[in-house]
Amino acid sequence: MFRFVQVEVAWPLGPPDGRYLVRAEGDGAGPPSHVLVFATLGAPERRRLAARRRARDAEPEPAPVAVATGRATVIDVGRPTDEGQARAWLSAAEESDLAAGLAVLNRALHAFRIATADPYLQPVGRGQAIAARVGFGAGEEVADGLWSAARELVLPEGRRRRTRLLAPQARLAALLGARQSALACEELALRARLDLDHARPREAALQLLVALDAAVAELATDPHAAELGERLGELRAQREPVAAAAQAALSGPLSDADARAVALALDRVEAALRARGAAGTSGAG
Repeated sequence: MFRFVQVEVAWPLGPPDGRYLVRAEGDGAGPPSHVLVFATLGAPERRRLAARRRARDAEPEPAPVAVATGRATVIDVGRPTDEGQARAWLSAAEESDLAAGLAVLNRALHAFRIATADPYLQPVGRGQAIAARVGFGAGEEVADGLWSAARELVLPEGRRRRTRLLAPQARLAALLGARQSALACEELALRARLDLDHARPREAALQLLVALDAAVAELATDPHAAELGERLGELRAQREPVAAAAQAALSGPLSDADARAVALALDRVEAALRARGAAGTSGAG
């Protein structure tokens, strides 16, 4: 029996439908650890394009356009089990098991992004899944989208409610209303966080060095700089270890110490940006 994680999202995931073997990184000669199955569901019927397609007038109240959805099944083929073990795992499976499957999926999506040089391909987050399942079955069974047993994982309502309560509506209003400007370091820090969360510490280190320098420069001249003095001091103190980690990243994998330095510095950048955002929205009227 093989265990699997399956998610569906409201858009085609990108890679062509089919099965893909996944091996541990840096072990191209080893046995596969997972089989990843991509499927596009509910795709609208393709119509033969006319030689010259002309624009049409839009209806005043158009009906929603039918869209395709994407399904990815991550099958753990590196650890086959008997049915008893599989059922025991399924009864105890939780969000951490789903997160492990998403990590494999996002590694594949990142590889497809690199292979196609398409900067608009993005990873899948837990909150984007319109369905999430865990289960087990025989090899060909799960590869064909079937299973012996499975169950849905539903995001706990408490977490959903907390997400809604913390939605940064005030900041959004301030940005859209031009009462506050977005900083370059905010986008750079987000990119570093994405790399770090998806097990790409080298990329995170290189990205973070630029984000950190931008944060120090931009926050020092921010209208709320007086309230951020201590935060700026923390950021300046992180510059040397981050620069060392970025230099090491040019040559190969990071040491544990460099990876910890990157994680700590990114936490400090994010904390400073949260403090700046709170100060800005509290004064925006």
